[in-house]
Amino acid sequence: MFEPKVPPISRASVVQGFRKRYGADPESVVRAPGRVNLIGEHTDYNDGFVMPMAIDRWVWMGIRRRNDRWVRVRSIDLDAESSFALGDLEGPEGDWIDYAKGLAWALAEDSHVLSGFDALVSSSVPVGAGLSSSAAFEMAVARAFVAVSDMAWDPLAMARAGQRAENEWVGVNCGIMDQLISAGGRAGHAILIDCRSLEMTPVPLPRRVAVVVLDTSTRRELAGSEYNDRRTQCSAAAVACGATSLRDVSPAQLDTERAAMGDASFRRAQHVVSETNRTLSAGDAMLRDDVAALGRLMNESHRSLRDDFEVSTPALDAMVEAARAAPGCLGARLTGAGFGGCVVALVAAGQVEAFVPHAGKSFTAATGLTPTAYLCEPVAGAEIAASD
Repeated sequence: MFEPKVPPISRASVVQGFRKRYGADPESVVRAPGRVNLIGEHTDYNDGFVMPMAIDRWVWMGIRRRNDRWVRVRSIDLDAESSFALGDLEGPEGDWIDYAKGLAWALAEDSHVLSGFDALVSSSVPVGAGLSSSAAFEMAVARAFVAVSDMAWDPLAMARAGQRAENEWVGVNCGIMDQLISAGGRAGHAILIDCRSLEMTPVPLPRRVAVVVLDTSTRRELAGSEYNDRRTQCSAAAVACGATSLRDVSPAQLDTERAAMGDASFRRAQHVVSETNRTLSAGDAMLRDDVAALGRLMNESHRSLRDDFEVSTPALDAMVEAARAAPGCLGARLTGAGFGGCVVALVAAGQVEAFVPHAGKSFTAATGLTPTAYLCEPVAGAEIAASD
Protein backbone atom coordinates (compact mmCIF):
# COMPACT_ATOMS: atom_id res chain seq x y z
CA MET A 1 0.00 0.00 0.00
CA PHE A 2 1.36 3.39 -1.01
CA GLU A 3 0.91 5.54 2.07
CA PRO A 4 2.73 8.25 4.02
CA LYS A 5 4.69 6.67 6.85
CA VAL A 6 7.26 7.61 9.47
CA PRO A 7 9.96 5.02 10.25
CA PRO A 8 9.84 3.96 13.93
CA ILE A 9 12.98 5.64 15.27
CA SER A 10 12.90 7.64 18.49
CA ARG A 11 15.27 8.88 21.14
CA ALA A 12 14.20 6.00 23.37
CA SER A 13 14.99 3.38 20.72
CA VAL A 14 18.44 4.91 20.17
CA VAL A 15 19.12 4.89 23.92
CA GLN A 16 18.02 1.27 24.10
CA GLY A 17 20.23 0.28 21.19
CA PHE A 18 23.22 2.13 22.63
CA ARG A 19 22.75 0.42 25.99
CA LYS A 20 22.62 -2.98 24.28
CA ARG A 21 25.83 -2.32 22.32
CA TYR A 22 27.93 -0.46 24.90
CA GLY A 23 26.48 -1.57 28.24
CA ALA A 24 25.44 1.90 29.43
CA ASP A 25 23.23 4.80 28.42
CA PRO A 26 24.60 7.44 26.04
CA GLU A 27 25.60 10.78 27.48
CA SER A 28 23.69 12.57 24.71
CA VAL A 29 21.48 11.81 21.75
CA VAL A 30 21.87 14.07 18.73
CA ARG A 31 19.94 14.17 15.50
CA ALA A 32 20.25 15.92 12.17
CA PRO A 33 17.51 16.10 9.52
CA GLY A 34 17.48 15.23 5.88
CA ARG A 35 16.08 17.77 3.49
CA VAL A 36 13.89 18.18 0.48
CA ASN A 37 14.64 20.97 -1.95
CA LEU A 38 11.42 22.65 -3.02
CA ILE A 39 13.12 24.42 -5.92
CA GLY A 40 16.61 25.51 -6.95
CA GLU A 41 18.39 22.42 -8.29
CA HIS A 42 22.05 22.45 -9.37
CA THR A 43 22.21 26.16 -8.62
CA ASP A 44 24.10 25.92 -5.33
CA TYR A 45 27.54 25.26 -6.78
CA ASN A 46 26.87 27.99 -9.33
CA ASP A 47 26.48 30.67 -6.60
CA GLY A 48 22.73 30.83 -7.21
CA PHE A 49 19.70 30.49 -4.93
CA VAL A 50 18.07 27.38 -3.47
CA MET A 51 15.01 26.84 -1.29
CA PRO A 52 15.19 23.64 0.72
CA MET A 53 13.49 22.69 3.94
CA ALA A 54 14.75 20.37 6.64
CA ILE A 55 12.35 17.45 7.01
CA ASP A 56 11.24 15.17 9.81
CA ARG A 57 13.44 12.30 8.64
CA TRP A 58 16.50 12.14 10.85
CA VAL A 59 19.89 10.63 11.41
CA TRP A 60 19.91 9.79 15.12
CA MET A 61 23.10 9.22 17.08
CA GLY A 62 23.61 8.19 20.68
CA ILE A 63 27.07 9.23 21.87
CA ARG A 64 29.41 8.80 24.83
CA ARG A 65 32.75 10.54 25.25
CA ARG A 66 35.85 8.33 25.26
CA ASN A 67 39.03 8.86 27.27
CA ASP A 68 41.17 8.43 24.15
CA ARG A 69 41.00 9.98 20.67
CA TRP A 70 39.25 7.11 18.93
CA VAL A 71 35.84 7.35 17.26
CA ARG A 72 33.81 4.15 17.11
CA VAL A 73 30.49 4.11 15.27
CA ARG A 74 27.98 1.29 15.16
CA SER A 75 25.32 1.52 12.41
CA ILE A 76 22.07 -0.27 13.19
CA ASP A 77 20.82 0.08 9.63
CA LEU A 78 23.95 -1.33 7.98
CA ASP A 79 24.64 -3.86 10.78
CA ALA A 80 28.23 -2.64 10.63
CA GLU A 81 30.80 -1.03 12.87
CA SER A 82 33.86 1.04 12.10
CA SER A 83 36.42 3.06 14.04
CA PHE A 84 39.28 5.46 13.42
CA ALA A 85 41.92 7.36 15.39
CA LEU A 86 41.61 11.15 15.33
CA GLY A 87 45.36 11.61 15.51
CA ASP A 88 46.08 9.30 12.59
CA LEU A 89 43.44 9.83 9.91
CA GLU A 90 44.36 7.75 6.91
CA GLY A 91 42.83 8.24 3.47
CA PRO A 92 39.28 7.39 2.43
CA GLU A 93 38.18 3.77 2.69
CA GLY A 94 35.44 3.92 0.07
CA ASP A 95 32.87 3.13 2.75
CA TRP A 96 30.14 4.83 4.78
CA ILE A 97 32.55 5.79 7.56
CA ASP A 98 34.35 8.15 5.14
CA TYR A 99 31.69 10.80 5.81
CA ALA A 100 32.55 10.76 9.52
CA LYS A 101 36.30 10.57 8.93
CA GLY A 102 36.14 13.34 6.36
CA LEU A 103 34.19 15.55 8.76
CA ALA A 104 36.78 14.90 11.50
CA TRP A 105 39.55 15.76 9.07
CA ALA A 106 37.86 19.00 7.98
CA LEU A 107 37.27 20.10 11.58
CA ALA A 108 40.89 19.35 12.47
CA GLU A 109 41.99 21.39 9.45
CA ASP A 110 39.96 24.25 10.96
CA SER A 111 42.07 23.93 14.14
CA HIS A 112 39.42 22.28 16.30
CA VAL A 113 40.74 19.93 18.99
CA LEU A 114 38.45 16.91 18.87
CA SER A 115 37.65 14.29 21.49
CA GLY A 116 36.77 10.70 20.68
CA PHE A 117 33.42 9.07 21.27
CA ASP A 118 31.44 5.87 20.96
CA ALA A 119 28.30 6.18 18.89
CA LEU A 120 25.28 4.23 17.74
CA VAL A 121 23.57 5.60 14.66
CA SER A 122 20.22 4.93 13.01
CA SER A 123 18.53 6.82 10.21
CA SER A 124 15.07 7.37 8.78
CA VAL A 125 16.47 9.34 5.82
CA PRO A 126 16.27 7.08 2.74
CA VAL A 127 19.75 6.46 1.33
CA GLY A 128 20.38 7.55 -2.27
CA ALA A 129 16.94 9.08 -2.64
CA GLY A 130 18.05 12.70 -3.02
CA LEU A 131 17.05 13.63 0.55
CA SER A 132 20.62 14.26 1.74
CA SER A 133 21.27 11.23 3.90
CA SER A 134 25.02 11.86 3.71
CA ALA A 135 24.75 15.51 4.79
CA ALA A 136 22.43 14.52 7.65
CA PHE A 137 24.99 11.94 8.79
CA GLU A 138 27.78 14.53 8.56
CA MET A 139 25.83 17.08 10.61
CA ALA A 140 24.92 14.46 13.22
CA VAL A 141 28.64 13.66 13.51
CA ALA A 142 29.37 17.40 13.75
CA ARG A 143 26.81 17.75 16.55
CA ALA A 144 28.44 14.79 18.29
CA PHE A 145 31.92 16.34 18.08
CA VAL A 146 30.55 19.62 19.46
CA ALA A 147 28.94 17.77 22.37
CA VAL A 148 32.04 15.79 23.41
CA SER A 149 34.71 18.36 22.52
CA ASP A 150 33.23 21.39 24.30
CA MET A 151 32.98 23.32 21.05
CA ALA A 152 30.39 25.96 20.17
CA TRP A 153 27.70 24.98 17.68
CA ASP A 154 28.05 27.15 14.59
CA PRO A 155 25.73 25.93 11.79
CA LEU A 156 27.61 27.74 9.02
CA ALA A 157 31.06 26.57 10.15
CA MET A 158 29.83 22.99 10.50
CA ALA A 159 28.16 23.12 7.09
CA ARG A 160 31.40 24.35 5.53
CA ALA A 161 33.29 21.49 7.18
CA GLY A 162 30.73 19.00 5.87
CA GLN A 163 30.99 20.36 2.35
CA ARG A 164 34.77 20.21 2.48
CA ALA A 165 34.59 16.61 3.70
CA GLU A 166 32.50 15.64 0.68
CA ASN A 167 34.56 17.67 -1.80
CA GLU A 168 38.05 16.79 -0.65
CA TRP A 169 37.67 13.52 1.24
CA VAL A 170 34.73 11.62 -0.27
CA GLY A 171 35.25 13.06 -3.76
CA VAL A 172 31.84 14.55 -4.57
CA ASN A 173 31.91 18.17 -5.74
CA CYS A 174 28.68 19.13 -4.00
CA GLY A 175 27.63 22.62 -3.02
CA ILE A 176 26.89 23.64 0.55
CA MET A 177 23.08 23.54 0.46
CA ASP A 178 22.57 20.09 1.95
CA GLN A 179 24.85 20.58 4.93
CA LEU A 180 23.60 24.11 5.55
CA ILE A 181 19.92 23.23 5.70
CA SER A 182 20.60 20.15 7.84
CA ALA A 183 22.60 22.31 10.25
CA GLY A 184 20.41 25.41 10.20
CA GLY A 185 16.84 24.48 9.27
CA ARG A 186 13.86 26.22 10.91
CA ALA A 187 10.61 24.61 12.00
CA GLY A 188 7.63 25.54 9.84
CA HIS A 189 9.78 27.15 7.16
CA ALA A 190 11.70 26.55 4.01
CA ILE A 191 14.95 28.49 3.80
CA LEU A 192 15.87 30.68 0.83
CA ILE A 193 19.67 30.42 0.67
CA ASP A 194 21.91 32.75 -1.27
CA CYS A 195 24.70 30.33 -2.12
CA ARG A 196 27.19 33.15 -2.67
CA SER A 197 26.74 35.11 0.56
CA LEU A 198 25.24 32.11 2.41
CA GLU A 199 22.52 34.41 3.73
CA MET A 200 19.57 32.32 4.95
CA THR A 201 16.07 33.79 4.73
CA PRO A 202 13.27 31.75 6.38
CA VAL A 203 10.15 31.53 4.23
CA PRO A 204 7.01 30.15 5.89
CA LEU A 205 5.43 27.13 4.24
CA PRO A 206 1.79 28.02 3.50
CA ARG A 207 -0.51 26.16 5.88
CA ARG A 208 -2.98 25.17 3.18
CA VAL A 209 -0.46 22.96 1.37
CA ALA A 210 1.44 19.82 2.23
CA VAL A 211 4.79 18.64 0.94
CA VAL A 212 4.80 15.00 -0.15
CA VAL A 213 8.03 13.29 -1.15
CA LEU A 214 7.49 10.44 -3.60
CA ASP A 215 10.29 7.89 -3.61
CA THR A 216 10.51 6.06 -6.94
CA SER A 217 12.63 3.30 -5.30
CA THR A 218 15.32 3.90 -7.93
CA ARG A 219 18.75 4.84 -6.61
CA ARG A 220 21.87 6.65 -7.71
CA GLU A 221 25.49 6.98 -6.62
CA LEU A 222 26.66 10.57 -6.93
CA ALA A 223 30.39 9.82 -6.89
CA GLY A 224 29.93 7.45 -9.83
CA SER A 225 27.31 9.43 -11.72
CA GLU A 226 27.43 12.29 -14.17
CA TYR A 227 27.10 14.86 -11.38
CA ASN A 228 30.72 15.97 -11.58
CA ASP A 229 30.44 16.23 -15.37
CA ARG A 230 27.51 18.62 -15.02
CA ARG A 231 29.53 20.78 -12.67
CA THR A 232 32.41 20.91 -15.15
CA GLN A 233 30.03 21.92 -17.95
CA CYS A 234 28.60 24.72 -15.82
CA SER A 235 32.09 26.05 -15.11
CA ALA A 236 32.94 25.94 -18.81
CA ALA A 237 29.80 27.91 -19.66
CA ALA A 238 30.63 30.58 -17.06
CA VAL A 239 34.18 30.92 -18.44
CA ALA A 240 32.83 31.27 -21.98
CA CYS A 241 30.71 34.18 -20.74
CA GLY A 242 33.65 35.81 -18.97
CA ALA A 243 32.14 35.18 -15.53
CA THR A 244 33.38 33.42 -12.42
CA SER A 245 30.03 31.66 -11.96
CA LEU A 246 26.68 31.35 -13.69
CA ARG A 247 25.16 33.55 -10.97
CA ASP A 248 26.54 36.52 -12.92
CA VAL A 249 25.36 35.43 -16.37
CA SER A 250 22.20 36.76 -18.00
CA PRO A 251 20.03 34.94 -20.57
CA ALA A 252 21.22 37.45 -23.20
CA GLN A 253 24.88 36.62 -22.47
CA LEU A 254 24.14 32.93 -22.82
CA ASP A 255 22.63 33.45 -26.25
CA THR A 256 25.58 35.58 -27.35
CA GLU A 257 28.18 32.98 -26.28
CA ARG A 258 26.21 29.87 -27.22
CA ALA A 259 28.50 28.85 -30.08
CA ALA A 260 31.63 29.33 -27.97
CA MET A 261 30.49 27.02 -25.18
CA GLY A 262 28.88 24.26 -27.23
CA ASP A 263 25.33 22.92 -27.08
CA ALA A 264 25.68 20.76 -23.96
CA SER A 265 27.23 23.48 -21.80
CA PHE A 266 24.70 26.00 -23.14
CA ARG A 267 21.75 23.87 -22.09
CA ARG A 268 23.25 23.19 -18.65
CA ALA A 269 23.79 26.92 -18.18
CA GLN A 270 20.32 27.74 -19.49
CA HIS A 271 18.86 25.58 -16.76
CA VAL A 272 20.96 27.16 -14.01
CA VAL A 273 20.24 30.75 -15.04
CA SER A 274 16.50 30.16 -15.39
CA GLU A 275 16.36 28.06 -12.20
CA THR A 276 17.93 30.82 -10.15
CA ASN A 277 15.21 33.21 -11.34
CA ARG A 278 12.52 30.60 -10.67
CA THR A 279 13.76 30.12 -7.12
CA LEU A 280 13.57 33.81 -6.32
CA SER A 281 10.08 33.93 -7.83
CA ALA A 282 9.07 30.91 -5.74
CA GLY A 283 10.17 32.65 -2.55
CA ASP A 284 8.06 35.66 -3.48
CA ALA A 285 5.09 33.40 -4.25
CA MET A 286 5.33 31.76 -0.82
CA LEU A 287 5.45 35.12 0.93
CA ARG A 288 2.30 36.10 -1.01
CA ASP A 289 0.70 32.74 -0.15
CA ASP A 290 0.33 32.17 -3.91
CA VAL A 291 0.50 28.39 -3.94
CA ALA A 292 -0.70 28.14 -7.55
CA ALA A 293 2.29 30.18 -8.74
CA LEU A 294 4.63 28.07 -6.60
CA GLY A 295 3.25 24.90 -8.18
CA ARG A 296 3.72 26.27 -11.70
CA LEU A 297 7.32 27.17 -10.94
CA MET A 298 7.97 23.65 -9.66
CA ASN A 299 6.55 22.22 -12.89
CA GLU A 300 8.78 24.52 -14.96
CA SER A 301 11.78 23.45 -12.89
CA HIS A 302 11.20 19.80 -13.73
CA ARG A 303 10.94 20.51 -17.43
CA SER A 304 14.24 22.37 -17.31
CA LEU A 305 15.95 19.61 -15.32
CA ARG A 306 14.63 17.01 -17.75
CA ASP A 307 15.32 18.76 -21.05
CA ASP A 308 18.22 21.16 -20.41
CA PHE A 309 20.17 19.67 -17.51
CA GLU A 310 19.26 16.08 -18.45
CA VAL A 311 19.31 14.60 -14.96
CA SER A 312 15.83 13.09 -14.95
CA THR A 313 15.05 9.44 -15.66
CA PRO A 314 12.01 7.58 -17.04
CA ALA A 315 11.03 6.63 -13.48
CA LEU A 316 11.25 10.22 -12.23
CA ASP A 317 9.28 11.50 -15.22
CA ALA A 318 6.62 8.85 -14.65
CA MET A 319 6.36 9.82 -10.99
CA VAL A 320 5.99 13.49 -11.87
CA GLU A 321 3.25 12.69 -14.37
CA ALA A 322 1.44 10.46 -11.88
CA ALA A 323 1.64 13.14 -9.20
CA ARG A 324 0.34 15.91 -11.43
CA ALA A 325 -2.64 13.77 -12.44
CA ALA A 326 -3.58 12.98 -8.83
CA PRO A 327 -6.18 14.93 -6.82
CA GLY A 328 -4.93 18.09 -5.13
CA CYS A 329 -1.53 18.33 -6.84
CA LEU A 330 -0.39 21.90 -7.48
CA GLY A 331 3.05 21.05 -8.87
CA ALA A 332 5.72 18.35 -8.88
CA ARG A 333 9.38 18.04 -9.80
CA LEU A 334 12.34 15.80 -9.23
CA THR A 335 14.31 16.77 -6.13
CA GLY A 336 17.99 16.26 -5.42
CA ALA A 337 20.71 15.79 -7.98
CA GLY A 338 18.61 13.53 -10.18
CA PHE A 339 19.54 10.27 -11.91
CA GLY A 340 17.07 8.49 -9.59
CA GLY A 341 15.51 9.02 -6.19
CA CYS A 342 12.53 11.19 -5.35
CA VAL A 343 9.95 13.65 -6.60
CA VAL A 344 8.58 16.45 -4.43
CA ALA A 345 4.92 17.36 -4.83
CA LEU A 346 3.00 20.33 -3.51
CA VAL A 347 -0.47 19.13 -2.53
CA ALA A 348 -3.56 20.83 -1.18
CA ALA A 349 -3.52 19.94 2.52
CA GLY A 350 -7.04 18.50 2.57
CA GLN A 351 -6.43 16.15 -0.35
CA VAL A 352 -3.28 14.28 0.70
CA GLU A 353 -5.19 11.10 1.56
CA ALA A 354 -6.69 11.01 -1.94
CA PHE A 355 -3.50 12.16 -3.67
CA VAL A 356 -1.17 9.48 -2.28
CA PRO A 357 -2.89 6.26 -3.42
CA HIS A 358 -3.89 7.75 -6.77
CA ALA A 359 -0.33 8.79 -7.58
CA GLY A 360 1.06 5.49 -6.34
CA LYS A 361 -1.25 3.32 -8.40
CA SER A 362 -0.64 5.35 -11.54
CA PHE A 363 3.13 5.17 -11.09
CA THR A 364 3.08 1.40 -10.52
CA ALA A 365 0.86 0.88 -13.56
CA ALA A 366 3.32 2.86 -15.69
CA THR A 367 6.57 1.39 -14.37
CA GLY A 368 5.93 -1.78 -12.39
CA LEU A 369 7.85 -0.20 -9.49
CA THR A 370 6.60 0.09 -5.91
CA PRO A 371 7.00 3.63 -4.56
CA THR A 372 6.87 5.06 -1.05
CA ALA A 373 5.44 8.39 0.04
CA TYR A 374 6.65 10.59 2.87
CA LEU A 375 4.44 13.37 4.17
CA CYS A 376 7.08 15.87 5.31
CA GLU A 377 7.00 18.64 7.89
CA PRO A 378 9.63 21.40 7.98
CA VAL A 379 11.77 21.05 11.11
CA ALA A 380 14.72 22.63 12.89
CA GLY A 381 18.30 21.76 12.07
CA ALA A 382 20.77 19.52 13.89
CA GLU A 383 20.20 19.47 17.64
CA ILE A 384 20.56 17.66 20.92
CA ALA A 385 17.41 15.54 21.03
CA ALA A 386 15.20 16.15 24.04
CA SER A 387 13.47 13.31 25.88
CA ASP A 388 10.58 11.65 24.04
